[in-house]
Order: sequence, then C-alpha cells, then structure tokens
Amino acid sequence: MLRCWKRSDDHLEEARCSGDSDASSQFHFPHKAFWVSLPASLLLVIIALGLTGHLGPLKPPSQSSQIVRITAPDLDGLLINQSVVVDRQNDLVTYSLMSPENKTSTVLYDIKHGLICYKPVDQGSCFLEQMGQSDYDNVHALLQQQQQSNFHLCGNETQRQTEFLGVLAATQVELSTHIQALCRDRPVHWTRRAEGPGKQRLVYFCIDICFPSNVCVSVCFYYLPE
Repeated sequence: MLRCWKRSDDHLEEARCSGDSDASSQFHFPHKAFWVSLPASLLLVIIALGLTGHLGPLKPPSQSSQIVRITAPDLDGLLINQSVVVDRQNDLVTYSLMSPENKTSTVLYDIKHGLICYKPVDQGSCFLEQMGQSDYDNVHALLQQQQQSNFHLCGNETQRQTEFLGVLAATQVELSTHIQALCRDRPVHWTRRAEGPGKQRLVYFCIDICFPSNVCVSVCFYYLPE
C-alpha cells in the first residue's frame, strides 16, 4: 500500500496520494459488494438445506409415547380403571392398575427383553415372567393402536382368561434398566407358569389386566415351597 506524507510547520501529516484514490476505490468496491451479497447467499443456502431436510424436520417430531386408558368391569361388575403408557421407541408397555381403594399396581412389559415385571402395591416384591405368545399378541394390539386413546370394554363381550404363576425363591437376576428402575427397592422373584396352583396351595393375590382387543387376563400368584 502506498503511503504519502506532507510536511507542515510543526509536524508531518499523513495525506492520501492522488494515485492511491483510484486504487482504493477499486479495492473497496468489491469488498463492499461481497458483504452486501453475503446475507442473501446465506439465506438461499438455509432455504435449500431446509427443503432437502439437512437441517432436520421443519415440524416438531411426533411423540414416541402414548397414554391409553382402558375401562372394563370385573367379575363383580366393578369398573377397572387402567392407564397404559405405550413407549414404541423403547418397546415398553407400562400398566398402572388402580384398585377400588385407589392403590396402584404396576405391570411392565419389556418387549425387547421378552419379560413381564409385576409390581403389586400390597406386596414387598417384584415378580418376573417370560413373555409367551399370548402376551405378545395382547401387547401387539396396543403397539399398533395410535389413534384411539380411550377404550371401554363391555362385560358380556370380553374374553376372560386366568393365568397362574408359581412364585420361586428370590434370586439374583440380570435385569434390564427399566425393570431395575421399577424394582430398585424390592427383591425380585422369578415365576413359573402352571395350569393351576393345585389343591395344596393357596392363591395369594391376582392382578387383572385388560387389552384393547377385548381380552382381560387375571394373573394369579401362589408361592411354591422353597
């Protein structure tokens, strides 16, 4: 860059040379034009990326979890109120079962690991069961249901099933993260499915679970000798 000076009586002053004026204007014009055109160029790039999806979806993603409410009469005609959280992203279905005394039991279907975890409100333990084909079929109706969120089952049209689970001794069990979180303060017992408890064993408690496919299952637990 050419720099010129002129002499005054007291000091030197910097002055622009006549030859520098044209050069300066030539260099400053494209520099100014660049900054003027830059925002417009960036705007076009952002619009193009948005249209092609590189900036992610323009609409907020849909919720992966859904709350479903199921109401059905029990064998005595009392209404069973059940709230179900369907988590399709993690393959989880969690039932919250409200008793007539307003106490809540929890049943977790961990589909990815093929396990059902029962956490009865009046028991100090959790109970594990391997999922069978009928369990997959019942839960499948919930996973496929994305529109309707309230179901009212009619008593005379509902298929009722009973399942007996023999409770084994508490053991150290490899649990998934979700089951660990549910039963963190309780011992865990494996259960064994059976045709019935037999004449010498008593059924200690049952849990009623209903599905949108108009099926209600009474899961009854009894303790096996250790």
